[in-house]
Amino acid sequence: MQSAKMFLKLIILLGVSGLSFSAIQRPDYDDTPDPEFLNPFWMSHLPDDQPLSEVTMPGTHNTMALYGGVYAECQTWSLASQLRAGVRFLDIRVRHVNGNLSIHHGVSYQRAHFGHVLEGVADFLTEFPTETVLMRVKEEFSETRDIYGAVVDYIHRFAHWDMLWHSRLVPTVGEARGKLIIMQDFPGPDLGMRYGSMDIADDWKVPTVLHVKEKWQSVHDHLEKAPGGNLAQIFLTFSSGAGLLAFPRAVAQRIHPQLYDYLESKSQDLNQRLGIICMDFPAAPMIQMIIDFQLRNEFNSGHSVEGLKNTIERIRHKMVTRNIA
Repeated sequence: MQSAKMFLKLIILLGVSGLSFSAIQRPDYDDTPDPEFLNPFWMSHLPDDQPLSEVTMPGTHNTMALYGGVYAECQTWSLASQLRAGVRFLDIRVRHVNGNLSIHHGVSYQRAHFGHVLEGVADFLTEFPTETVLMRVKEEFSETRDIYGAVVDYIHRFAHWDMLWHSRLVPTVGEARGKLIIMQDFPGPDLGMRYGSMDIADDWKVPTVLHVKEKWQSVHDHLEKAPGGNLAQIFLTFSSGAGLLAFPRAVAQRIHPQLYDYLESKSQDLNQRLGIICMDFPAAPMIQMIIDFQLRNEFNSGHSVEGLKNTIERIRHKMVTRNIA
């Protein structure tokens, strides 16, 4: 009995050990208020004829979950900061009450509504029309299964109907530029693409931090599958996870070093498609590593590795230093 109590205390201690009284900014993990550097127009360097399903891009899980304590918070950067940092996949959860769509993570209200998200995306795409944004929209903390009409209403009120990609088909990069692609995770007529059309790994249940090994294995296996998978299908891998004794920060602080090392180990491999990598508390250098995989696809294997590195560094320098004020 005594040993069981000690074991439980150990699990609880490990589960909260990611909690810090000061913010952390590492190359793989960042829970400070602002990104270390920005990458607002990285898609401008991609060829127009490349299918979006072959693009490797960073995303955020529960994009708007900035409030509610350690069990609810998944991000610390604002939506605008995430987009400017290079994030191109958003995971948006809405609570539906009488036609109103407020942003929630479970019970935790996130001090925003769906209109704020649409305005933020519209402003970003207006400023950077070479980019595209994919947005999963899912009902959360309500079970009406009838948010279609409200979503359409919000789009007309807070964005532009023509800004949407109105097809289930995967667009090319050129077709997607300046577009918001709704990854529809709710019933109703097509607004864009269907969330379920992607090849998704989202093993989010991590009961305790002692289960991080199993979570990482799921992430690793799906990333390994992506390059040889169906190139016409978008791959989506969630590195995020949580549980009663493992809140999002604790999981991210343990998963991200392994993800960073994995990406670094693959950095010499050309023409790899890893799909969308969706994270809690991503860091700008991690986002850059993910973007760099996509930039490599601009080149063929006839280039030397050293020359390729130099070219990527020049593009990166232009991205970081360009005046975006």
